[in-house]
Amino acid sequence: MLERLSLDQLRIFVAAADEGSFSAAGRKLLRAQSVVSQTLANLEGQLGVQLFDRGGRYPRLTEQGAMLLVEARAVLRGVEGLRSRARAMAEGVEPELSVTVDVMFPMATLTCAVGSFREKFPHTPLRLYVEALGAVVKPVMEGVCRLGIMGTLPIAPGNIVAEPLLDVPMVTVASAAHPLARVRGQVPRDELQRHVQLVLTDRSSLTQGQSYGVFSPHIWHLADLGAKHAFLRAGFGWGHMPEAMVRADIARGDLALLELSGKGGGRGTGSITMQGIYRQDRPPGPAGRWFLDRLRTPEDAV
Repeated sequence: MLERLSLDQLRIFVAAADEGSFSAAGRKLLRAQSVVSQTLANLEGQLGVQLFDRGGRYPRLTEQGAMLLVEARAVLRGVEGLRSRARAMAEGVEPELSVTVDVMFPMATLTCAVGSFREKFPHTPLRLYVEALGAVVKPVMEGVCRLGIMGTLPIAPGNIVAEPLLDVPMVTVASAAHPLARVRGQVPRDELQRHVQLVLTDRSSLTQGQSYGVFSPHIWHLADLGAKHAFLRAGFGWGHMPEAMVRADIARGDLALLELSGKGGGRGTGSITMQGIYRQDRPPGPAGRWFLDRLRTPEDAV
């Protein structure tokens, strides 16, 4: 009997679980409640498992139903992914590839990938935007960009697919002339809070009310990583930076590494995991897929 299971049955099962009632599931799927009830009864008969407890005012998932709901969702996601990939293949190579890139992504790796892309897809224009935090994700969500390279926003929205690309080592620095540079050993949290912290601002509203890596109440917001770099060198404040971007400054003695105390302490500030993102219903075509795969390769490995 299991070979007679249909995607429609699984969609109704998931909708009933999500909506909390058979009538609400019917409204969502534009089906009569009687059709929903009969479909679920047939599904339970085919599976040999009771999915819902109908003893109360509203149907409740049984323990077995909750376990099978996970599997049903996975099947539906797999089918949607299959359809999306087939649609992308049928479209052929994209006429244009638009990508929004996190400002923290290594520029040398990006430049190398773009150069290789021009050789591989000479007739596919590449349009790049450099942003931070939610401003990387928003153009992808709105369909303005087909791909995004996300890092400073740690979690992607639910309708976005994220694939890991590479890790970017981060450090905390200040000008060699800054008071924090004279602190021996780990810098106490209360000492950090007495000084201006330079942070990147989010051009979108996706991170409103949230902060990532912000320790000081004294904040200067900057929309450009180059400006942040220059302000750090000028001694206007302290901040977190990609290690590769400030490596030469540290070697020359223009910038000093700060060792933070407490969780996440040490001379390194950990790393940012860069992810390639796209909408579930708009997966990358051949050019976009090649570009994502190429970005996984550091420039010094080419």
